[in-house]
Amino acid sequence: MDRLKAMQTFVRIVEANSFTKAAETLDLPRAALTATIKKLEAFLGTQLLQRTTRRLSLTPDGADYYRKCQQILQAVEDAESIYRSQGAGQPRGKLRVELPGTFGRNVVLPHIGDFCRAYPDIDLVVSLSDRVRDLTEEGADCALRVGALQDSAMIGRPLGSMRFVTCAAPAYLQQHGVPQAWTELREHRCVAHFSGRTGRPFDWDFIVDGSVVTTEVRSAIAVNDAEASASCALQGLGLAQLARYQVRPHLASGALVEVLASTPPTPMPLSLLYPQGRMSSPRLRVFADWLAQLLRRDADLQAKL
Repeated sequence: MDRLKAMQTFVRIVEANSFTKAAETLDLPRAALTATIKKLEAFLGTQLLQRTTRRLSLTPDGADYYRKCQQILQAVEDAESIYRSQGAGQPRGKLRVELPGTFGRNVVLPHIGDFCRAYPDIDLVVSLSDRVRDLTEEGADCALRVGALQDSAMIGRPLGSMRFVTCAAPAYLQQHGVPQAWTELREHRCVAHFSGRTGRPFDWDFIVDGSVVTTEVRSAIAVNDAEASASCALQGLGLAQLARYQVRPHLASGALVEVLASTPPTPMPLSLLYPQGRMSSPRLRVFADWLAQLLRRDADLQAKL
């Protein structure tokens, strides 16, 4: 049994969630895939897949083996692509990227066609999620992170820092007044943004006389999505701290009004996170360079920390 081909077959079946669909993409008889999986399970001494007439699912051992297969196959592809790219002049192969939902939709994806046209041989897989996940377990090559990095086992390439703004709808300010200092926030209703991981609302930070001060706010409503926060603010539900790039059109139109401009929120760093040694991949290197260049165009993503 060719173990590498058996791994590739197993991964293709899992990703297609079907023996039949995987057989079509591999241009092989379905029976050949079934035989390969039976041999692989016998070799490993464990069941990898649970098969019924309606469903195909991974066993716990199968899920663990799938993640390890992804890592092994990615390492093989990376090693091959280094030398193939040198000869062909263009990086090639699959690149799995994780982006924060709102940021990915509003900043990166509107320009992703430029990257795809520049590197047509890269098979780009983009996942949008605000949940901080383990890159190794998820099989991702890199992830854009907003805020301080937590995973010391990963490498973080700084890409900039995101400006935030404290703002509210004119209707809210007319009814509740305009705060003149951050200390007045306890008298105001706010749109809180809570962590999807911990369930706790994030504190609000301000730069006051060169130092960072942190305060809790009284929430009128709490959400765990940046676009939902903006929607609540636009409806006059309270003050909100939002990424400036996200609400620039609303600030320009007057739908939202900046407050406490003399004590702005603390910028948050932007970093591209990837496993150690992965930057040797030509695919990841050109994507990281392209993303860095894209973010440098926007002053609201290049604030001084």
